[in-house]
Amino acid sequence: MNKQISFLLLILFLVVPPAYSKDRVIVVKLSGSINPAVAEYVSHEISQANAEQDALIVLHMDTPGGLDTSMRQIIKKIQSSQVPVASFVAPSGSRAASAGTFITIASHIAAMAPGTNIGAASPVNMMGGGGEGEQAKTMKKKVTNDAAAYIRSLAELRKRNAHWAELAVVNSVSISAEEAKKLNVIDLIAGDVTALVLAIDGREVQVASGSVTLKTANLQIVYHEMTPRQKMLDIISSPNVAYILMMLGIVGLYFELSNPGLVLPGVIGAISLILALYAMQALPINYAGLLLIIFGVILFIAEINVMSYGLLSVSGVISLFLGSTMLIDSDDPAMQISRAILYPTLGLTVVLSLGIVVLAARTRSLKKLGGMEGMVGETGLVKETLNPKGRVMVHGELWEAEAETQVAEGEKVRVDSVEGLKIKVSQVENSS
Repeated sequence: MNKQISFLLLILFLVVPPAYSKDRVIVVKLSGSINPAVAEYVSHEISQANAEQDALIVLHMDTPGGLDTSMRQIIKKIQSSQVPVASFVAPSGSRAASAGTFITIASHIAAMAPGTNIGAASPVNMMGGGGEGEQAKTMKKKVTNDAAAYIRSLAELRKRNAHWAELAVVNSVSISAEEAKKLNVIDLIAGDVTALVLAIDGREVQVASGSVTLKTANLQIVYHEMTPRQKMLDIISSPNVAYILMMLGIVGLYFELSNPGLVLPGVIGAISLILALYAMQALPINYAGLLLIIFGVILFIAEINVMSYGLLSVSGVISLFLGSTMLIDSDDPAMQISRAILYPTLGLTVVLSLGIVVLAARTRSLKKLGGMEGMVGETGLVKETLNPKGRVMVHGELWEAEAETQVAEGEKVRVDSVEGLKIKVSQVENSS
């Protein structure tokens, strides 16, 4: 009898899809570009939700796009998740552009708030300075075709509008939430997370293990945030912060190279540059612009050692300006450096660099005050008559001295040269 009951239960389990009825809905907020820190954050949250068997994961999203590798890491995690993942573009005014479009279409449930938009998913040249040559065009075509095929496969997997998804990549089309619902790009429109959770109650979705039915009504909604470390990495991945870090790093190393032994500027500069390089992997960097910035710094360093009457400094300023304006290669304002950050940072960098050049030039023209060279031109007092040799007090020290003419004790003399431990002097006129 027990065997028959067990067999019947097994049949029921195979025929009837399991219902997710855990008591929590996890909301993961994504705001800003998709970068390695965000990918790590989302991947961890999906893994945690699967381990705790939560009912649903909601990616509360507002993003201009981001790094392709980070996007694919998130999508792979969604596809392998046993817990359904819902992408929710919200609040009103938000968007899911570029990488955000891929993630939304790849999710088990796709939803948007009124007044949001989705699309513009053409891949951006992350190497920058692609040019218009045949090789650059061929590479761009290959990358675009690869992205188009990828998003089409995701749309077909979720039974969404694959044709529009491909157009979003090939032609960078973008549509509103209402249009997305009509074109079967998303599943529903909801005002907030609570409305979304209520609307999908009873909906059947396909996860990695098969079909499941959502039971999300009256469940606890829990909002999760990034860890402090992830927040820090996310912040430095901003184009504005990355630019400030890069310029700070360049100025720090410039200080150290101009004044060896200071240590602190070099350490701060090196750390800043490493953080800036980390951020640049998630940004569409134009390497021609980056090289111009480095060349500008080299010109400033050369000005210290080569007197060009300001020509190298002016060339360095022009190189820094052109490099800074070319640094980010993207038409998307969200991926560009803000002018309110660019010009003040650039101006401060130029002022500091020119200040170092001026101080170095002044220092080089100053008379040496120490060592043997610092003795030449100094005035001393004869302590033992020079006839022609004797002793002279200079800088509080007694020196063996020699003069071309006899100089009496108490007279003042000027140091003409230093030869070993002996000095040659001449009498100062009217010294008496």
